[in-house]
This record gives sequence, structure tokens and C-alpha cells, in this order.
Amino acid sequence: MVFDSVRFDLRPYAGFETGRFVRRTFCSWEDAGWRSLLVQRFDHVPVAEDMALPGAADLHLVLPVAGQAAMTTRDGGRAVHERWLPGQVQLGIPHRPVVRSYRTDGNLRSVQVHIPRDTVDSAVARLGGDVPDFEAMAASVATGDPLLAEAVRALGSAGAADDLYAESAAGFLTMHLLTRHGRLREDRPPVREDARVRTAVAFLRERLAEPVTLADVAAEVHLSVYHLVRVFRTVTGRTPHRFLTELRVEEAKRLLRETALPLDRIAPRCGFTSAGALSTAFVRHTGVRPSAYRNS
Repeated sequence: MVFDSVRFDLRPYAGFETGRFVRRTFCSWEDAGWRSLLVQRFDHVPVAEDMALPGAADLHLVLPVAGQAAMTTRDGGRAVHERWLPGQVQLGIPHRPVVRSYRTDGNLRSVQVHIPRDTVDSAVARLGGDVPDFEAMAASVATGDPLLAEAVRALGSAGAADDLYAESAAGFLTMHLLTRHGRLREDRPPVREDARVRTAVAFLRERLAEPVTLADVAAEVHLSVYHLVRVFRTVTGRTPHRFLTELRVEEAKRLLRETALPLDRIAPRCGFTSAGALSTAFVRHTGVRPSAYRNS
């Protein structure tokens, strides 16, 4: 594997036993000749124990596109348990190595994007800011960002587009991350409340196909319903109900893309009571009918 030292100061996978854990099916450097952005597609092994991922200087986005798994991640502190779910973008914190373990019976696939650190630093300078709080940025990305997920997915299937495409994409992704996820608002809640929102988001993702009430979510994070709605909206910009509906629509989009299931079978898998309810929510959130989305 050849790495361009001009654009990437730190090789993203230096010290990582790539062949032991993944099979790479696409690399934009080698397959498309890009040097402004590294995009890779991977098939992952079904079981990984103590997989040591080195810290990289660049911004590393991971989009699961197939398979589900219960994952445990350690970065020197306590273990964090999370779900690997298609469409849920993860952001790696620069220079922070982690150790990850997971187990699944399915086929895990991902699209992974590395944005060069010099691209990030240039954007920060243009915005007139200091070094971003990447930990807060990663936490914000974890609450969900459909636009980011679709952009990463599109890059994974860009094929033979030239490096100008890659350079433009790198600039857009960087500005989006910095302006949408990289700056803390003055009314942002304390860290403890932010952690409760992340727990609430994880709860909603896990119960996507089940009937869930505000009281259920509030009980899970030990907050009153009123406090939950207020803090959740402050952190995510959406109410829990709207956020859950968006998650369900995103799952419906995935099933429409990747399966031939009819709408009446997709609806219950996404938590909708009927095909009609799914269609109504789908049009409201995307502007198109499910059939039109599938055909496109």
C-alpha cells in the first residue's frame, strides 16, 4: 500500500494488522488515483477480539453499510458499549488509539473516509477558530447526521471520479463537521446531560422497530419527560419523537436500497404500524414517495 506523505502526514493504518481483520474491496488512492481524500470499503471478519486501532492525525469517518454487532471500545479509560448499525456514522478522535472487540453472525461492511489533517487545519484557520474539540465533535456525530451518512455513502460508490471531486468532497465534509458538529453553543447542557442524551439516542436506535414512548426513554436515562425533551432538543436540535422518526425513515431508506421487500414488510421492521404510515412519514422527511426513492 502506497501512502502520499504530502497530503497525509500519518499513515492511517500504520501498525494495524489490516489483513487479519478486514478485506479491502476499494481504495480511492489506488483505484481512483485520489490524493485529496482516502476512501475505502471493507468487509470485516465476524469476530474480533482486542483489535488495536492506532490513532491517526486525520479525521476518520466510519459508515457501517451492512451487518449489526454489539461492540466494545476502550481508549485507555472505561469500556464503551455500542451497537454497530448501518447508517450510523462514527468519527474517530485524532491521535487517540482504541482497542475494539465485537462478535456477529452477519456480514459486516463499511465505507471509511480519511480527511487529511491539513485540509481540516486550513478550514479551521478560514473560520478563525482554535483547534476543534474533537471529542465533542465525535459525540455530536454519534447522535445522528443523515446528510453526513449519505455523503460518505456516495463517496464509497464514486468510482472513477477524478481528484477534483475528492478535493471538493473533502472541503465540504470538513466544513460540515466544523460548523454542524464542531462548535459548542452557549446553551449547551453540562457534560453529564450530554451523556444522557447519547444514552437516549442509543436506546432509540436499539428499539427502532418497537413502540417507544417518551416515558420509556426518560426512564432509561433517569430524567423527567420534560427534562428529557428540553435537553434532547438542545443537544440534537430535534425532539426525541422527530429524531426517532428520522431514524426509522433512514432504516426504511436502507431497506428500500438494499432489499426487494415490499413496503408492508419494511414498515414493521422500521417501527411503523402500516405501509401507509411509513409512506406518510417518508414523504414528510424526504419529499419523495418510497416507490420513487427505490426506483431512483
